[in-house]
Amino acid sequence: MPVAIITGASKGLGRALAEALAARGWDLVLDARSAGPLKEAAEAVAGHGTRVTALPGDVTDAGHRAELVAAARTLGGVDLLVSNASALGAEPLVRLSVLPLKGLRRALEVNVVAALGLVQEALGPLRESPGGAVIAVSSDAAAEAYETWGGYGASKAALDQLAAVLGAEEPGLRVWAVDPGDMATDLYATAVPDDDEPRPAPVSVVPAFLRLLDERPASGRYAAPSLVEGR
Repeated sequence: MPVAIITGASKGLGRALAEALAARGWDLVLDARSAGPLKEAAEAVAGHGTRVTALPGDVTDAGHRAELVAAARTLGGVDLLVSNASALGAEPLVRLSVLPLKGLRRALEVNVVAALGLVQEALGPLRESPGGAVIAVSSDAAAEAYETWGGYGASKAALDQLAAVLGAEEPGLRVWAVDPGDMATDLYATAVPDDDEPRPAPVSVVPAFLRLLDERPASGRYAAPSLVEGR
């Protein structure tokens, strides 16, 4: 069975994607900072009959990243790496004039540095896989100027660039940066707690990710809503 590593998998998009891959027979290594929610998610995902390893920890920890890849090797290798774990930089979000630099550094460490570190750790088995792929979960804030989203958006823009260059440097892999669009997630609720407008559930954009895996288009940046709509 193919093996995927998914970070930030205890809830939201990470958990929804884990459920969908498990239903297709993928074995999984799941990461999140909170052990309790991660264990609950892993147990639910394992109900599909695949092997699921849950490793709580912080992706900014090099030792934890090594553990994730080692666990995937035990399951057979790394066919897919999904960098979904994210940090906002401030909770709730604030304007750049008052954005704590410590928070910005945290967002960059989680969203960019750790994502690259995990790719570097997993690059060997990804290259060995007949269909090795990397998915970097991006954001429309990486390409649009939204007030208060500056720090987070800057980190996601940097992630997009890393994904673009990785795709050029590793032609044997597929490297996709994916903007999932608006979703009802805890991350968004924390970012903008006063916004109670209805938003789609994360499961609604999972078909976009599955389409990438099925069709394997060229490495690049994709918008999930367009993929779901068939464009």
